[in-house]
Formats: sequence, C-alpha cells, structure tokens
Amino acid sequence: MHTRTLRPLRRDAAAGAVALTALLVLAGCSSAGDTDAKPKSPHRISDEQAAALPDDQASPAPQGPSASSKGPSASSKGPVLPDAQLTPATGSFTAKEKKYLHGRVPRNMDPAAVLQAGQETCQRFERTAAHDKDAAIGALITKEVPTAEAAIKQLCPTLQPLLSAAATGFADGARKNPEPGTYRALTTAENCTWKALGSGDKVLASGPGPGGAKKVTAKVAAGTRTFVSSGCYAWLPVR
Repeated sequence: MHTRTLRPLRRDAAAGAVALTALLVLAGCSSAGDTDAKPKSPHRISDEQAAALPDDQASPAPQGPSASSKGPSASSKGPVLPDAQLTPATGSFTAKEKKYLHGRVPRNMDPAAVLQAGQETCQRFERTAAHDKDAAIGALITKEVPTAEAAIKQLCPTLQPLLSAAATGFADGARKNPEPGTYRALTTAENCTWKALGSGDKVLASGPGPGGAKKVTAKVAAGTRTFVSSGCYAWLPVR
C-alpha cells in the first residue's frame, strides 16, 4: 500500500526564484549533515487516511490567524478520535501535542502519525527560514502548506514571527482596498507586473517597466481601490 506523510506542494511555475527555493526546501528531506535530526518514525499515513485529514485553511492575509484558541483551527472530514483516546502506542503525548491533536485525528488513524506530519511541517519551515526567510513567509502567505499555521501555533511557536510577518502581506492576484505604503514582491521573476487602480478602475500607478526587474517594489497610494499583480508570488510591506 502506498503511503505518505504530507501532501505534495503545488505552485505556479511563474512564481520565480524565491518560490522555487521554498518548494525545494519545504519538499526536501534533511541533508546528510543534519546530525541532530531525529530518527524517522515508523508511523505512516495512507492515501485514504490523508484524505480525511483537515485542510486547516486559515483566513486570507492580512487579517492573520482567525481560529479560536479554544479548539482546533479546522475539524476533520469525518468522525474523530475523542481526546480520551489520543494516546500513542508507547509513552504519552505532552499537553501541547494533545492540544494540536484535538479534533484533527480521524478514527482508525494513529494519532502519532498525525503528530509526526505536524512536526515535519515545523522542521521544514525551520530549514526554509534558515535558508531564505522570505521564502518561508511567502509560503505562509500563499497557503502552500495548509496545515502550517496550526502546526506553528501549537507545535513550534518559536516560528510565530513568520506568521506575524505573513499576516502583513498578501498573495499575488487582486487585493481590494490595500493599506497605503510601499510593498516588495517576494520573487525575482521578470514577468512580475502590477497595477494600482482607483475609482472607476483608473490606473494610479503600475510597474515594472519593459523587461522586468530583479527586485520589484510597488507604491500603493491612498485611494487605491484594487491592487492587481501577476507573476509576483506574494507581497510584503517595506518597513
């Protein structure tokens, strides 16, 4: 039976160099030099079980985390194990781990396998942030790893600054009523273009010029009704 621990990442090929870096680091395994890495757990999730896991989709940026602290960020797609049955085959879960598992372990699934998936998400974001912080933040903005927000909040809160930064940005596409200011694109793709539209879709500003640019910034003036971009992956305000 084919198994997996995490869903594959998907991304538009036009996202650019930063996007590609995030994909490679997030999808990759620890290098041979990671001598302090924990040994792999024998727990695995089948394709059928993985389909039952919650997607943990969060509210669109920049509003940030919206899930209640009193329960899980998303419920499982079907009956879940009650808290009393959230026990590993050996040992015990910590209070933090039990909070993460609450409401997200489908029946007939090993809770340790679900926990492992969340821990691996934390490890991959840690490695990505160490290599390219913008790539990690961009992956959070674009929701490339749907379970990342819940995993970071409950299993690796030391990465909370990444979530806080992601909450100030927004993904490529159309953004209604953006906050005025200067933003930078989290990509070096030459096909990154943008427009700031005012009342009646009047173009207030646009960029970059023909041929593109390695680093794209956009100035969003007060009165901008819609900010539209293409090929820019994600945006963060310039501090």
